[in-house]
Amino acid sequence: MKYFHENEQAHTITTTVTLRVQILKEKYSQSLGLPFKELLPEIAIKQVISELKIKYKKRLFDPLITLWAFLSQVLDTDKTCHNAVSKIIAHLAESEVEIPSTDTSAYCQARARLPEKLLEKLFNFSAQSLEEKVTTEYLWCGRNVKVIDGSTVSMPDTVENQKEYPQPSTQKEGCGFTIAKIGVIFSLITGAAVALCIDVLKTHDIKLARNLYSFLKPNDVLVGDRAFCAYADMFTIKKLDCDALFRKHQSRTTTMRKGKIVGDCDKLVTWYKPKSCPKGLSKDEFDALPKSITVREVYYYIVIPGFRTQRVSLITTLLDKATYPTLKIVGLYGKRWDVELDLRHLKTTLGMDILRCKTPSMVRKEIYVFLLAYNLLRSLMWDAGTTYTTPPLRLSLQGTRHHLINFIPKLLAAHSTKRLQIYHTLLKVIAHKAVPERPGRSEPRVRKRRPKIYPLMTKPRHELRKQLQTA
Repeated sequence: MKYFHENEQAHTITTTVTLRVQILKEKYSQSLGLPFKELLPEIAIKQVISELKIKYKKRLFDPLITLWAFLSQVLDTDKTCHNAVSKIIAHLAESEVEIPSTDTSAYCQARARLPEKLLEKLFNFSAQSLEEKVTTEYLWCGRNVKVIDGSTVSMPDTVENQKEYPQPSTQKEGCGFTIAKIGVIFSLITGAAVALCIDVLKTHDIKLARNLYSFLKPNDVLVGDRAFCAYADMFTIKKLDCDALFRKHQSRTTTMRKGKIVGDCDKLVTWYKPKSCPKGLSKDEFDALPKSITVREVYYYIVIPGFRTQRVSLITTLLDKATYPTLKIVGLYGKRWDVELDLRHLKTTLGMDILRCKTPSMVRKEIYVFLLAYNLLRSLMWDAGTTYTTPPLRLSLQGTRHHLINFIPKLLAAHSTKRLQIYHTLLKVIAHKAVPERPGRSEPRVRKRRPKIYPLMTKPRHELRKQLQTA
């Protein structure tokens, strides 16, 4: 009898968990599944889980539910785990099932169980899915353009994070936060992130870039600032059947006497292999470099009243002036600033600047989920822009997030036919007001709001507590 009672109790628990999971899957497919049906369908998630041979028990927080809850968490302005669990409880409240505990430990353990490789693959899948939507009318001179840049993110000051991503050496121990360096490639056409590399703060941008070149596809054009303009990198990118457009590095002196003139402010020049192996290259890689390469130098002048006229030199492997005119080259580099805006959207708009996770593995997972959520928003902007003939990059990412969050309750409450109508209304609202063009806009980097009067932290917190106790 006791054995029968235990089996019956176990069966009841299993049935309850299964029912909860079914309800949550239905809720998430209605709220997040519809807007992102092409970029992150349930079948794609299951396929990656199968490819990675991920085994999991029948729990409330299986990989699918955990991933969707994680996405909702980073999309929300309140990114606490308590808020994420509260949403799950709210989804189950109207159903006749026992609601789970408000304790966040089960959800946090489920996030920790998510393999980092799973999130990386889903991020790559989202980028690829959005890239496939791009048609020839959006290409630059028939080419797909990618923009590369580096940035930093901070995270909690824990022993594990300090060990893998040490804080800057200029900060005193216990008075700073650990910081990681990230390198990201964005699509200039869709604004989506297509590749990511994470490393320690001291890593040079060019080292991150060399880990990202493998994500380039034949016929891509890579645009970047002067940090990426190196002999080996120009050759490597060209070898991948791609092209590069970088600002000329300041260490290379500009001379008008050398090179073949092909137009006004436009010439072909020969670069020679460095005499010694640069840092970051192995001897084999250095030996494989050719003795010289031909690049194209395009230069123009920036004239600002009251300031010294500045000359800007661009280096590119796009040698054909007929196919790629001088003004086209200059105009393309002018759009490089878009990568700064994309990073600002990630770090400021979505809140990736200050991460919350306390271990390096979870920090990397959090970054991948942020990029995944960012790409999902970009997909909504793309659908809205192409549906209602508005340039997708002119739409507001912050506005898109606000509209999505506000429409989610309506998507949850509607039946299937009505839900599709609400989705099209969501796209229409997103495309309703484009961000105005502001050519030549310049704002001073100053703060109007004064900081608090409290002094900066110059000693570890435990030492400051002792001072308070002895005072």
